[in-house]
Amino acid sequence: MQKGNGVPESPEERFAILVDELVGEPGVTPPGASRGFGSHALRVEGRIFAMLVRGELVMKLPAVRVDAIVEGGDGTRFDANKGTPMKEWLALDGDSSLPWADLAREALAFVGRR
Repeated sequence: MQKGNGVPESPEERFAILVDELVGEPGVTPPGASRGFGSHALRVEGRIFAMLVRGELVMKLPAVRVDAIVEGGDGTRFDANKGTPMKEWLALDGDSSLPWADLAREALAFVGRR
């Protein structure tokens, strides 16, 4: 992803833009509103739906949606360094061309329904 001036945006910059877009949504709290695990995550009603981990955008989506994206070669299942990829968590590289905002809104809707 690139800025208008052709300079690539870092994953951190992309995530900051995403945070700015979503914090006005009902029930959404920005990173830093809590402590411990997930302190750098976007939450809805206290539940994590998107976070930046090691330069990757990580989102909670339905398993079938994660499967489709992974099978298409556009992402991987998130593994929280425990050796077991999580079926409902998708990780996108920082330079992924998939629309971060659209996918994060899907994650928000998915987690917000629970």
